[in-house]
Amino acid sequence: MGDIVVVRHGQTEWSATGRHTSRTDLDLTPEGEDRARALSRAFVTAAFVAVVSSPRKRAQRTAELAGLTVTSVDADVAEWDYGSYEGRTSAEIRAERPDWDLWTDGCPDGESPQHVTDRLDRFLARLAPMLVLGDVAVVSHGHASRALASRWIGEPVSFGARLSLDTATVSILGHEHEHQSIRTWNSTVH
Repeated sequence: MGDIVVVRHGQTEWSATGRHTSRTDLDLTPEGEDRARALSRAFVTAAFVAVVSSPRKRAQRTAELAGLTVTSVDADVAEWDYGSYEGRTSAEIRAERPDWDLWTDGCPDGESPQHVTDRLDRFLARLAPMLVLGDVAVVSHGHASRALASRWIGEPVSFGARLSLDTATVSILGHEHEHQSIRTWNSTVH
């Protein structure tokens, strides 16, 4: 059984300042591009049966700079839809809603935790036949990747709150004997 190699996109202006970014299609910063290029060292000997990217250009550009050839674009690995919280920081949101938590509350005019669960479960079901053939790379985003890892190990998406994930990192979802596991998390390439 193959592994899912999860790549978080490189830094954007908004990710550098903690602004929630889902539908807004931002370019990588120069630092984001440099770190995305550095990811290519992790893939020198990698052979993927598929490379799936979010439709956002920051994910697709990261794949390109990392030397990955995207074989399909899938909206189910796009970032959590923040709705009316798009472009805002958690601190700004909590100034209005002190008890707000993305992982349990979701976003007004955006996605709920159940919406994210449904689409990531759908994605994992589509990925299963590919994993029989080998490793699959998935180029995605911060919250979506954390939620994906949570669903991979059978946890609710809210488990993702406990998984820190930096930009331009590689994580590996695999198996420990018969159990799905997180083999590597938040690994940087220098």
